[in-house]
Amino acid sequence: MLPENLRDQAVALAAEEFDSEALEGGKLDRGELTLWIAASKIASVCGFLKYDQKFVRLSSVTAVDRYPAEPRFEVVYHLHSVERNQRLRLKCRISGAEPEIESVTPVWRGANWYEREVFDLFGIRFLKHPDLRRIMLPDEWEGHPLRKDYPVTGSRV
Repeated sequence: MLPENLRDQAVALAAEEFDSEALEGGKLDRGELTLWIAASKIASVCGFLKYDQKFVRLSSVTAVDRYPAEPRFEVVYHLHSVERNQRLRLKCRISGAEPEIESVTPVWRGANWYEREVFDLFGIRFLKHPDLRRIMLPDEWEGHPLRKDYPVTGSRV
């Protein structure tokens, strides 16, 4: 549901109109719009934002580990509408038990490497990703170093 203070944000209203169940909240802070999207709806919302709202550029995909809180992870997408010179942040909360979310590589091909980096460093799986494998660490590396419960001195084998 869209908070009342975001009713004057055209992109937020359009996203709510597209799929009201997908929108879990949002905020406007220092001129930056953030929308919380249901993880199960991320691919369809991203498709809508790219093709209907002209957010043709995916600037980055990253994650935040909120350990020990649950849901543990937030997957964060930074979008850019070159035509409107407007930026938008999307956040999806996902469980720490089985951290997975649908890939947005069918929407933006450039998401491929961003999602691989998040997989490698946080252990979040991207469903339907065309080539989900480590990108920064060796294949035999144990664990995911950006998780808050990862040993500070590295993996102890």
